[in-house]
Amino acid sequence: MKVSLIIPMYNESSIIDGALDTFYNFLKGKYEDFELIFVSDGSTDGCGSPVKALSESDPRVRLCEYSPNRGKGYAVRTGMLAATGDIRIFTDCDNAYGEEAVGRLADEMAKGEYDIIVGSRNLSSDGYEGYTKIRKIASKVYIKTISVAAGFKLSDSQCGIKGFTAEAAKRVFDNATVDRWAFDLEAIMIANKQGFKIGEMAVKVINHRESKVHVLSDSIKMLRDVRLIKKRLKKTELK
Repeated sequence: MKVSLIIPMYNESSIIDGALDTFYNFLKGKYEDFELIFVSDGSTDGCGSPVKALSESDPRVRLCEYSPNRGKGYAVRTGMLAATGDIRIFTDCDNAYGEEAVGRLADEMAKGEYDIIVGSRNLSSDGYEGYTKIRKIASKVYIKTISVAAGFKLSDSQCGIKGFTAEAAKRVFDNATVDRWAFDLEAIMIANKQGFKIGEMAVKVINHRESKVHVLSDSIKMLRDVRLIKKRLKKTELK
């Protein structure tokens, strides 16, 4: 069974060497058949260069790049549709949840019980370990608000690590159109409409970066996006 790991990135020159080394050595040590795909989303700092250099000696490492910047959703969609793995996982370049979570997610996907598995910080008591109290509350409120609006029963739709079977990845992302932050919501809403079975797996953040989420303003934007996605999906016949 082939595992594809997709890493979207935008101007990550400060961490790319560590990320490339960590993910590559992890996959090489755990799987006989894998591919590691970094998607440079219009980066201008040369962060794709180390990936390109490694790909020349190991074709299991691939770089997808384009210009200009299109957004994380576009980058994930590009990687998912370019991948060839039976299991396709995406996570962030900062390895927020650790490579161990990637391995657990791949193992859970391999059991064949779910078409899609979403990481969740809300399934264990240490999921928000290291968060300030205010940031933890803000994150939970934000997630709950948009999940209720979108009609999800998932506990953490915005978690940055998710796994798909090859079929689910192709059918979901072939129908996806959102290029930026609401892409997670759109992907799950499409998957629900297509009848894919979605599960959750407990994760916790082990590598912290400053949050870019502003609860009030971003919640308003996401609620607007949910409304637009619902309207589009209601009118659209999916592939």
